Amino acid sequence: MTLERFREGVWSTPRPARFFGVETGTRMTVVELGGGGLFVHSPVALDDATRAAVDALGEVRAVVAPSIFHHLHVGGWLAAYPDAVVAACPGLDLKRPDLAFTQVLGDQAHPVWAPDLDQVLVSSRRENEVGFFHRPSRTFICADLLLHLSTHPDEVTRFVARALGNSAPGVGWVEPLMVRDRKLARRQVDRMLAWDIDGVLLAHGEPLQHEGREALRHAYAWL
Repeated sequence: MTLERFREGVWSTPRPARFFGVETGTRMTVVELGGGGLFVHSPVALDDATRAAVDALGEVRAVVAPSIFHHLHVGGWLAAYPDAVVAACPGLDLKRPDLAFTQVLGDQAHPVWAPDLDQVLVSSRRENEVGFFHRPSRTFICADLLLHLSTHPDEVTRFVARALGNSAPGVGWVEPLMVRDRKLARRQVDRMLAWDIDGVLLAHGEPLQHEGREALRHAYAWL
């Protein structure tokens, strides 16, 4: 297993994953913190190869489950790195009471990663998600906020994407159904658009090397 370098101090690794029987893929992102150590977003299964690759980069100081649906492998990371901050989006602490989360995420970044990353709790969505922005690399890091399956290599997945109207990151008829408070969503999206975003690492879809802020703006122009 290798971690793919996205920007200076930012790596990711894609993995297969199925949701309601559809292969959507998933992606873990690892950020090197300026003060030392690593921030792990949306952790994947921690096999020996993954642990060796991560440990080669530094000490894991934070593990973040950013949405209700990105939690399956947190337990393995918690056991392997008991001194790390293990944070969950709101609601996930109730969904997974078996996991000893250190913190429930909000709009305020934890001191471990605050010098490098900003965050916004998108509580207007039915699933809850926290979006992150790595200031040094101008990288937006998200789980489901910018779902994009239209270029997936699996033919069935591409068919599903067409049926959902998912022709670009975050675009499609499902997204309006996921938002329960449009006025609040508009404010939360605008806070993220205030970031100086260039690249994007999304869990379900290919990374965007540039023009990430425009992709986010386009996805939520309907609000």
